[in-house]
Amino acid sequence: MKLSHIEHIGIAVKSLETAIPFYEEMLGLKCYSVEEVADQKVKTAFFKIGQTKIELLESTDPEGAIGKFIENKGEGIHHIAFSTEDGVQKSLDELAEKGIRLIDKAPRNGAEGLRIGFLHPKSTLGVLTELCENPNENK
Repeated sequence: MKLSHIEHIGIAVKSLETAIPFYEEMLGLKCYSVEEVADQKVKTAFFKIGQTKIELLESTDPEGAIGKFIENKGEGIHHIAFSTEDGVQKSLDELAEKGIRLIDKAPRNGAEGLRIGFLHPKSTLGVLTELCENPNENK
């Protein structure tokens, strides 16, 4: 598996309406995209700093993963995402062969048109880890 860079850091927030101004006014970053990912029950906002993005995640359903995360742990860092040059499926298969517990056995669609797959934090030293690929890159 070949990782190229940190694609983004996901941060769970109660409200994008509250969080976006903090990142823009206090940190000087520019929100360039707000998008709802209905099947993941989340609304996202993206900021770019260097090659890395910050993804703010607001739950659209208290029973969704972000809603449950905020209920149990409060706002804060939710996951780290790496860009894989080998493709998500190949990377998931390779990690499964090495004994890593997967949340996703096959890629699914994520924000910004990325194909994504999550690794279980019990196999990744307590860090929810996401693998990403842009199906439009390198084509």
